[in-house]
Amino acid sequence: MGWALPEWTVLALLREEPRHGFAIAALTAVDGPLGRIWRIPRPVIYRALSRLEPAGLIEPLAVESGAGPQRTVYALTGSGRAVVDEWLRQPSEHVRQLRSDLLVKLALLDRRGLDPRDLLRDQRAALEPIVSAVAAERERQEGFDAVLLAWRHTSASAALRFVDDLLAEASGGRRHADRPARRRSQDGG
Repeated sequence: MGWALPEWTVLALLREEPRHGFAIAALTAVDGPLGRIWRIPRPVIYRALSRLEPAGLIEPLAVESGAGPQRTVYALTGSGRAVVDEWLRQPSEHVRQLRSDLLVKLALLDRRGLDPRDLLRDQRAALEPIVSAVAAERERQEGFDAVLLAWRHTSASAALRFVDDLLAEASGGRRHADRPARRRSQDGG
């Protein structure tokens, strides 16, 4: 599916539990846990919800009433769960996407207590040929083309080192000292 990162993020957050748009927007706001990686403004969250519902990936579950406006709580459909779980396993195809796409996926996997190693291994496999191809092309270029390829090679190499470091950490079983290990639920969520 040709969804953008806001739609995928909404799906992944609904994979955790049913929520309304305002709660999703709080998680992706500049001071939210995902907003520090990729900020998604509230109108974009609501636009994503309005696209995902007719696609059959989410459905309204309830309407919350309170002092403010009514808020529709959404839940994933079975197909919504399947597509977001598949997306979370897919590596980024371009180095320029890693800053947003890969980091958001890693954060979402961490929020659910899921092991990132399969994603990281696949990301490594996607990056290796990019690093090799850019290095080979760089040797044949001159002038600004060589400068641009030097930038691309350095960026791709750094991304590969980053993924290798995360894989080594995950394989070594080290955890962040500031939080306890989470248990994986039976359904993977």
